[in-house]
Amino acid sequence: MELILLEKVRNLGNLGDKVKVKPGYGRNYLLPQGKAVRVNADNLAAFEARRAEYEAKANNLLTDAESRKAKLADVTVTISANASPEGKLYGSVGPREISDALQAAGHDIHKNEVIQGEGPIRHIGEYDVVISLHADVQSSVKVIVVGEK
Repeated sequence: MELILLEKVRNLGNLGDKVKVKPGYGRNYLLPQGKAVRVNADNLAAFEARRAEYEAKANNLLTDAESRKAKLADVTVTISANASPEGKLYGSVGPREISDALQAAGHDIHKNEVIQGEGPIRHIGEYDVVISLHADVQSSVKVIVVGEK
């Protein structure tokens, strides 16, 4: 399936690139999310006519992500979870709990922006979690998991 990207997509391409992707990825993710359109004469003409608008939108998203990154500098959140005396959690701390803790601290972070490369947290302690605000902008947040008393 050949598509024209309407915004930068990590590990795929930049705004305006023509890319070949597997049909399921294009049909189920890129097209419904508005990140791409199919390649045909009408869509090519429409894209070229609105290229400046798409570039301005992309620049606004990037500057917004940069300002959010500045607010996240040196942020630490503490999450309490039910744990055993040895420090093993009875559940786990995932992206939803981290984003909820960051939102409670006054930061606008969604669960799909939280990247946990090693999977959910299953032990008490301090962890560095990556927050992906944009395809080009990432920040690191310190998460401290403590056991409930």
